[in-house]
Amino acid sequence: MISPLRCAAWLAALALSVPNLAAAAPISAEAIEAATYTGGALPSGQSALTAKVQVMLDRAGVSPGVIDGIKGGMSRSAIAAFERRSGLPADGVMDPQVWAALLPFAGGPMTTSYTITDADVTQLTTHIPTDYLEKANMTSLGYTSVAEKLGERFHMHENLIAALNPGVPLTAGATIRVIAPTKPLRAKVTRVFVEKGTNRVAAYDAEGHMVVNYPATIGSAETPSPSGTHMVRAVAMNPEYTYNPNINFTQGSNKSVLVLPPGPNGPVGTVWIALSKPTYGLHGTPTPSRLFVSESHGCVRMTNWDAEELAHMVQPGVTSVEFLEKGTSLADVMGEARGTSKAVQAAVAASAALAASVPQLAAQTSTVLVSSAAPVARPPHMLRSPDAVPAAVPATALPAAAAPAAGIAPQVIQPPGAVLPGGYVPRGR
Repeated sequence: MISPLRCAAWLAALALSVPNLAAAAPISAEAIEAATYTGGALPSGQSALTAKVQVMLDRAGVSPGVIDGIKGGMSRSAIAAFERRSGLPADGVMDPQVWAALLPFAGGPMTTSYTITDADVTQLTTHIPTDYLEKANMTSLGYTSVAEKLGERFHMHENLIAALNPGVPLTAGATIRVIAPTKPLRAKVTRVFVEKGTNRVAAYDAEGHMVVNYPATIGSAETPSPSGTHMVRAVAMNPEYTYNPNINFTQGSNKSVLVLPPGPNGPVGTVWIALSKPTYGLHGTPTPSRLFVSESHGCVRMTNWDAEELAHMVQPGVTSVEFLEKGTSLADVMGEARGTSKAVQAAVAASAALAASVPQLAAQTSTVLVSSAAPVARPPHMLRSPDAVPAAVPATALPAAAAPAAGIAPQVIQPPGAVLPGGYVPRGR
């Protein structure tokens, strides 16, 4: 016989589990639109409210990584980063103050309809092998499915696409519900911080405002990321990847130098931001949902869309990248939050208009690079001068940056399939 005391304890545990059962209910576009915060922590598991918070964070330039509606470490880190930028206690916990600060980014619908095009279902790669030699023999490391391609375009987990569109085949002509696209933030950033303690990357403008903040994989125990301060040397969009076991790492049994073709499923994704420290850089990833559980070979890995956004903000020869060791925070280096940057203010003003301006979604998600199974030519280096340096600010206005590594002539390389110059080989995964 079950004792009354044990029965009471069982009933109490059952009562506590009810909210989790509710949170596990099927998620839908309508539920995301209607979700509102009424107090307490975000629901456990997947919920419409968490998805809505992730969308607002994404619009604010504080990336939650892949939008999946799941309460987890990446969402907590994004909330903490948003709190930091907003001048709130950075504990990563949802509360009324955080919700109030997020509301300016709630303009317009959270989701929208999208009709799949012929281009969406073509130019796919059948299979991405693990072995680098097999990859080197391919012509493109492109998307392997329509869900993967659309997931990157709309910053969504493939499972969330399926959840919002139960029973809908991802074929040309089908209309599906997706997260309303967010226009990339555009600003000039002069300092980028890689926080090893939080696994996040923060970029600041010349006035000391945090403009963007992204989740990242930062090195590994075997191949740690650099220390100190380095300069952005070059930016390559959709780059080839040169594997060199003599200076990088050994993959499988491959002992020879290999050149892997470009594509979102390449080791460095769609972007390589080269640093003045040879072979090191910030880059994209073929596995955006695994940022907090995978490792990088000494570099800084972000989602492709976050890396692309940052690539348009950094200024080769001007922007420094400072690696903060565990135990050192942004607050230690930059002091109190300095308010909202002009770029973020513009994002607030544009969020409603952008979210409502459909159906030409593909044209508005311009940071997504086309991946093709066709051969990619190696064009000659296309160089452009760095963008103008922002107006100087008084020396007392900002904390002094640490001394950078030896200066290198700035170059920006941005043709698809670009080969990096001067032996700046991406270290990659």
